[in-house]
Amino acid sequence: MIAVIQRVREATVRIDGQVKGQIQTGFLVLLGITHTDTTADGAWLAKKIAGMRIFNDANGKMNLDLAAVDGNVLLVSQFTLHAATKKGNRPSFIDAARPEQAIPLYEQFIAQLTTELGHPIETGTFGADMQVSLINDGPVTIVIDTKNNGE
Repeated sequence: MIAVIQRVREATVRIDGQVKGQIQTGFLVLLGITHTDTTADGAWLAKKIAGMRIFNDANGKMNLDLAAVDGNVLLVSQFTLHAATKKGNRPSFIDAARPEQAIPLYEQFIAQLTTELGHPIETGTFGADMQVSLINDGPVTIVIDTKNNGE
């Protein structure tokens, strides 16, 4: 799994002009799932995101996590994070998991992150044409690939 985590002041996802998910302070997480990902990858990533200390403390140091700032998560599935761009100018998405594999992992990830945070998260809709807007705070953007988790 690849997660792009953006520290935001606010973020919204709309589908057909209707708000599907919306948060204030927190993380907009774009999640890409590949065919080799497992529930263990999701569990590791959920724990990592919940503990990510990238909010400023009173001294201006990135030292606070979501719980410390009463933050939330807006999770949006994004298969294009697994784009292969080595050859030509048209990306290949062959490494992205097919929906029959990705949807259960996406749903399990939502449950795992909800458990780690102790409250529900906001989401988009898997596979939908979504419009995402955000105010990136910092900007702070972190990319985590579960294939590099050191285990």
